[in-house]
Amino acid sequence: MTLENLRENRSARAIILNMLLAAVSLFINGFGVYLTIQANIGAGPWDVLNLGLSKTFGILYGTASIAVSLTILIIDILLKEPIGIAMFIDAFVVGKSVDFFNHVNAVPARTSLWAGIPVMLLGLVIMAYTQYTYMIASLGCGPRDTLLVGLAKRVKRVPIGAVSIALLSTATLIGWLLGGPVGIGTLICAFCTGPIMQAAFASVRFDATAIRHQPLRDSLRVLLAR
Repeated sequence: MTLENLRENRSARAIILNMLLAAVSLFINGFGVYLTIQANIGAGPWDVLNLGLSKTFGILYGTASIAVSLTILIIDILLKEPIGIAMFIDAFVVGKSVDFFNHVNAVPARTSLWAGIPVMLLGLVIMAYTQYTYMIASLGCGPRDTLLVGLAKRVKRVPIGAVSIALLSTATLIGWLLGGPVGIGTLICAFCTGPIMQAAFASVRFDATAIRHQPLRDSLRVLLAR
């Protein structure tokens, strides 16, 4: 199998290998998310929502995360945005990965701001590099990223940065009303995630805009071909 065939998912074997790559990447990404929560200084915007739902309804973080991800995925479909296999993997794996690390108590919650900040930053770095390995599978972006792009397309006069702020603010507000943890860590996630991801991508010379994600229908066509 050539590297080009693997990157472009031209065979069932290539798609399966890239699905495994996406799944492993997202499992490790979940550890990064787990660290940002265990920093205990306020969660990232989407995690404020997930944790708020978890607290309000007495469900696991992963269950709340899956519910939010699938809801956003449905919105993506209604917006007629491109859907890929990896988006479904994303919806299920990350949340349950966090549940796993919570179950084994991999890293105790930090008890001070200065102990929490390094843990949160480490979590963001892990998330950035696993986002890279997830994206090179070329099987679709995450549901939230797809939603952001879809909304930005429909409000062309509004900069995508402003759309992102509005989306994150909405998730944070709803999560906070439901009892999710908001703090300085929420601001760190909101303002540092982008720059950290950009630095991580630059360190491996990765251009996310050059990736051509395979639509779900094309992946299924290749997988079901005889």
